[in-house]
Amino acid sequence: MKVAIVHYWLVNARGGEKVLEAICELFPHADIYTHVYYPDPFLKSVISKHRIFETFIARLPFARKLYQNYLPLMPLALEELDLTGYDLILSSESGPAKGVIPPPGVPHICYCHSPMRYAWDFYPIYKRRAGFVKRLLMPFLMHYLRRWDQQTATQVTQFVANSKFVQKRIRSFYARDSLVVNPPVAFSDFAISPVVGDYYLLLGQLADYKRADLAVQAFNLSGKKLVVVGDGEQFSHLRKMANANVDIRGKLPFSEIRELLSECRALVFPGVEDFGIVPLEAMACGRPVIAYRKGGALETIRENITGLFFDEQTIDSLNFAVDEFEVRQSEFNSNEIRMHAERFGEERFKTEFSAVVDKVLLESS
Repeated sequence: MKVAIVHYWLVNARGGEKVLEAICELFPHADIYTHVYYPDPFLKSVISKHRIFETFIARLPFARKLYQNYLPLMPLALEELDLTGYDLILSSESGPAKGVIPPPGVPHICYCHSPMRYAWDFYPIYKRRAGFVKRLLMPFLMHYLRRWDQQTATQVTQFVANSKFVQKRIRSFYARDSLVVNPPVAFSDFAISPVVGDYYLLLGQLADYKRADLAVQAFNLSGKKLVVVGDGEQFSHLRKMANANVDIRGKLPFSEIRELLSECRALVFPGVEDFGIVPLEAMACGRPVIAYRKGGALETIRENITGLFFDEQTIDSLNFAVDEFEVRQSEFNSNEIRMHAERFGEERFKTEFSAVVDKVLLESS
C-alpha cells in the first residue's frame, strides 16, 4: 500500500511532530508532503528517514523563517500536489494540511490536532495583536480561508480528533463527526527523580494563547520561583516583565528540559490547549500539574490525584491554586501520577490509530 502523509510544516519538533513520528513508524515507507521542511530538528527522528516533498511555499523568500506569512497561498500549494498513485492519504492538520485533492476513490484520514485557531475561535486574539497592515487584511483573508477550510473538510473520509475538546470543535466548524485518538507520549524518555527542587516550571511555545504572561504576572506578585522554558512571540515581552524570581530561559536541549520536568515542584499550565502533551510529560516524571480548568487538560489531569485546577485566567485564581498545592503537596504520589499518565503511551496510540485506518480501508474497499 502506497501512503502519503501531509503535515502542515516541519520546522520544530513539537507535539504535532511527535504524533507524526508515531504515524511514520506505522507506515515506514510512506512519503511526507509539507509546506516547509527544516532538517536540523529532525536529524535523529524517524521523520528524516522518509522521502519528504515540499510545496512551492518552500521556494518563496525566507520561507523557513516567515512561512506563516504565506498562509494565504497554502491552499493553492496543497491543491497543486499530485497524489496520483497513492492508496491512502493521511493528513496531520493544525495549519493547512487537509486541503489536498485525493485521487478518486482514495480514502483520506485527517488526524486533527486542531482546526486552525487563527481562522476560528482564536481569530479575535490574533487580529487584536497583529500589526496595522495585517489587521487591515485579516478580515478578507480569513473569510476566504474559513470558506476553503470548510469546503475541504468534505473531502476527508474520516476525521480523527486528538481530544474530546477538539472533537467538539470539528463538529462545530466542519459539521463532521470524528473519532478520538489521544496523542502519544514517549514515557521511556522520562523518569521519576529522587530530587525535587524549589521551583515551578512553565514549558512550551510562548504563544499568546498559552498565557505564559499570566503565569509570570502571578509569580511576580507571589515571589515564588518560576522557570519558563520555550521560545515564541512572547519571549522578549516576558523577559522585560519578569522579576528576579522568574527565570526566563528560552529554548533548551531536551536533556535539560527532562531534568527540569523531573525536579520541579509542579508544572504550571495556564492556557487552553487542544490536548496538551507537556502536562503528560510532567506526569511521566511523577510531577503534579496546576492547570486552567478548560480544554484538553480536563481529559488528562485527575483532580487531586495528578494535579489541581484553577477556574479563572486571573492572577488571583492561579496564585490561590499554587498556595493550595503547597499546603497539600505531600498528598501527591509520584508513582501514582506516573501510572495514570502511562495510559497515554505510544503503543496505545498506534493500536487505536491502526484500528481507525483498518476500519476506513475496509469500508472503502
